[in-house]
Amino acid sequence: MTVSIEQALELIYTNTKQKSLKILPIEEALGYVLAEDIIATHNLPPFDNSAMDGYAVKIEDSNKCVRVACSVFAGDDFQGELKHGEAIKIMTGARIPLGTQCIVPIEDISECHEGVHLPDNLTMSKHIRFAGEDIKKETKLLSRGDKIAAHQITLLASQGISHIKVYKKPRVALFASGNELKMHFENVTDYQLYNTNTPTLLSRTKELGCEVEFIGTAVDTLDDLHLHVKSALDCDIIITSGGVSVGDADFTKEAFAAFGYEILFDKVAIKPGKPTTFGKIGDKIILNLPGNPLAAALNFELFGRSIIYAMSGAKAKFINTIQAKMKNDYKIKAGRRSVIPGIFDGEYFTPCQQFSPGMVSPLGAANAFILVNEHCDFIAQNTAVKIISTKFSFTTQELKSLIS
Repeated sequence: MTVSIEQALELIYTNTKQKSLKILPIEEALGYVLAEDIIATHNLPPFDNSAMDGYAVKIEDSNKCVRVACSVFAGDDFQGELKHGEAIKIMTGARIPLGTQCIVPIEDISECHEGVHLPDNLTMSKHIRFAGEDIKKETKLLSRGDKIAAHQITLLASQGISHIKVYKKPRVALFASGNELKMHFENVTDYQLYNTNTPTLLSRTKELGCEVEFIGTAVDTLDDLHLHVKSALDCDIIITSGGVSVGDADFTKEAFAAFGYEILFDKVAIKPGKPTTFGKIGDKIILNLPGNPLAAALNFELFGRSIIYAMSGAKAKFINTIQAKMKNDYKIKAGRRSVIPGIFDGEYFTPCQQFSPGMVSPLGAANAFILVNEHCDFIAQNTAVKIISTKFSFTTQELKSLIS
C-alpha cells in the first residue's frame, strides 16, 4: 500500500506506544524524558539576600557618613537588625539583615572619619534578591514529557530533588541485508561493498538517545534473515536496510512475515525511498528502509526519528521545520514529493550539487534537507522553504506540514 508522507507519519504516531517508566538519580537522567510533573517544594532564593558585595543601608541615610556595625558573609546565620546611621558590610548571597532597605555596592562608597560615606541616590530594594523571585514554592518547574538537559538538572538540583521518574529509552536493533555487503572491518572484493547503512543508523539512533544493538549483516536467504529477526525481537524497534524492493533477492518482508509481521504501509510517495516499509510484530515496531545509502538515511530522518520521538514519551514529539530561503534558483523534476539534501547556513538553504539514492558523499556535506511538493519543478532564489535539520532535533507539540 502506497501512502503519502502525512499518512505514513499518522500511522507511525497511531501505532507507536510510549515506553514504560523507571526512577533515576538526576546525575544519570541526562537525555531522558520526564514521566512526572515537578513541583517546587520551596522558594528560590529561600530568603532575601544581597546581589552584590557591598553595604546594607537605609534610604534616609543617603549622602551621610555612617558607622559600619559589622560584616555578614554568605552562609552566616545573622540575627541582628540594621539601625539608622549604620551600615552593615555584606557579601553576595548573604541573608539581608532585618531593617535593610537597599544594598550599596562597595565601589559606590567612600571612606569617612566615622565609617563609610553613602551616595545620595539610594533606591529602595536596589541590589536585593527577594525570596521566591526566581522560583516560587508550589509552582510547576517541569512537566511530564519534558526532555532532561543540563539546565533542567539545574532546576531539579535547586530544589534538592535527587531522583526523578522518567521514560525508559527506546531499545533499537539494527541489521542490514545483502550478499554484496561487508562491514568496514572486513576485506571486500571488487564485486562487494562496505555496509555504510548500519554504522550510520547506529550512530544516529544513539545521537537521538536510544540504546542500540547491532545484530549483524544478513545474507539474502530466508534462513539467515529469520535468525537476524529472531535475535532482534527483544528490542522495542527493529530497523533494517535493504531487501524491501522487488528484486529476486529481496526477502526482508517475507522473513518478517514468519513472525506475524503486520505491515501498515510498504510504499511511500517519496523520492528517494519509495519502498520504505513500516509495521509491527506484537508491540515491536519495525521500519524496513531501502538499501541505497542516501535513501535509507533520509527516510530514517523522517520516519525513524518520528518512531523514536513517539516512543520516547516526549511532549514535543513531532518533527518541526525551520524557515529558510533558497540561496539560488533550483530546478527539479516534478511528479513525486522529493527529498533534497543540502546546507543550511542559518538563513539560506543550498541543495547539494550532486546527489542520488546510492550516494554517501551528500550525507557528509549536508546538515539539512527539504521536502518538495510533487507539483514543483522550479524553486526561485529567495523563495521561503521549510528545512529539516539532520544535526539538531527541532520538535513541536503539534503535527505540522513539512512540505515546501
